[in-house]
Amino acid sequence: MRRLAAAGYEALLLGAVLLLAGLVLAPAISPAPGASVHRPLPIPSFAARALSFAALLGVGALYFGWSWSGGRRTLPMKTWRMRLVRRDGAAVTPRTALLRYGAAWIGPAAALLAYAALAPGGHGGAAPWLAALNYAWALVDPAGLFLHDRIAGTRIVADPPPHPA
Repeated sequence: MRRLAAAGYEALLLGAVLLLAGLVLAPAISPAPGASVHRPLPIPSFAARALSFAALLGVGALYFGWSWSGGRRTLPMKTWRMRLVRRDGAAVTPRTALLRYGAAWIGPAAALLAYAALAPGGHGGAAPWLAALNYAWALVDPAGLFLHDRIAGTRIVADPPPHPA
C-alpha cells in the first residue's frame, strides 16, 4: 500500500511538472492568432500536438531519469521513506532509470491502444483498466514487483525509520 500511495503522490507531482512544461510549450504549439476565425478555440495541428506530447514525455524522462539514478529519490520517495535500487541493491544508473520510465508506460499505452480499437464499436469504456496493468502485475509477481520494476531489474526498498534525537 505504501508503494501505491507513493505512486499516487508521484502522479500529482508529475502532473505539476508537466503542467509547467505545457505552459512553457503552449506559445510554441498554439496556432497563430486569427488562423482559425470560425472556431472559438483554435486546435493546434497534429504535428504540433505530436511534438508537444514528445516534449512532455521527454520532460518526464528527464525528471525521473535524474531523480531515480545515482541514489537520488523523488519527493514522494523521501516522504514515504523509500529508495529505488537495482536487484543487487546498488544505485540505479541513468540507463536503468530510463528503462524503468519507458516500461512504466506499458499500461497506459495498452489502455490507449485498446481504447482506439474498441471505441468505434462502443466498447471504449472497457479499456481504461489497462492503465493499472503495471501495478496489478504485483499481485501475480512472485516477488511482488511492479511490471516496470520487473522489466528494469529494479525494486523499491524501505528506508529504516529515522533515529529519535
